[in-house]
Amino acid sequence: MDSIKRICLWSGPRNISTALMYSFAQRNDSKVFDEPLYGYYLKTHPEAHKYHPGSEDIMNTMETEGQKVVNMMLSNDEKPVLFFKHMTHHLLGLDRDFMKQTINVILTRDPEDMLPSFDKVIKNPTLNDVGYAMHVELLEYFEQNEIPFVVLDSKKVLIAPKNTLSKLCEFVEIPFDDNMLSWQPNQRIEDGIWAKYWYKNVHKSSGFLKYKAKDKALPKHLNSLLKECLPYYNQLIEYSI
Repeated sequence: MDSIKRICLWSGPRNISTALMYSFAQRNDSKVFDEPLYGYYLKTHPEAHKYHPGSEDIMNTMETEGQKVVNMMLSNDEKPVLFFKHMTHHLLGLDRDFMKQTINVILTRDPEDMLPSFDKVIKNPTLNDVGYAMHVELLEYFEQNEIPFVVLDSKKVLIAPKNTLSKLCEFVEIPFDDNMLSWQPNQRIEDGIWAKYWYKNVHKSSGFLKYKAKDKALPKHLNSLLKECLPYYNQLIEYSI
């Protein structure tokens, strides 16, 4: 493995993954990539076309061959630190052996906070849509193959961004940079073309927003999904830094 730090963030949706991407984009030594496997996911999961906004545009403008995306990630040498933001469910049937050559970070979020946010864009989500089961499957894969990994809990990042990001940088073996804590409110050139559907809040932000517990009851139609998600989330947070 070469000296370049290739960070793969394995996130579920609505998990402050875009804010983390913006955070790493503030580092002079880093380049960020927004969900490079999204096109592959849509190509290999036709059912998702029906409810993922902008799916045709995404497939028409992105690489849809999963192995070609992996090859790009492993060969890119534009910066000493490369940050690839991924949704875990975008992996699908992709050979995961490449993860032995990347620095792997699982990003999770309390489903009581996440599910209402996701439901506003994609109605009536399923367990496969929100990623908790796949996160645990990925965690088990890392352990079985002795692949180092770390788990971030979105709530901890929002409550103590400097402390949590410092721990993350220590895991990656790069120095923490105070520039990671703030950015100019705006979209970024690296944003995927789906940004207009998902990134409105981060485009208005200038840093990690303060954590706020939900003050509204969970919509009743999400209760059964919450029960499905909680055991996976509780397993994940046992590993969180």
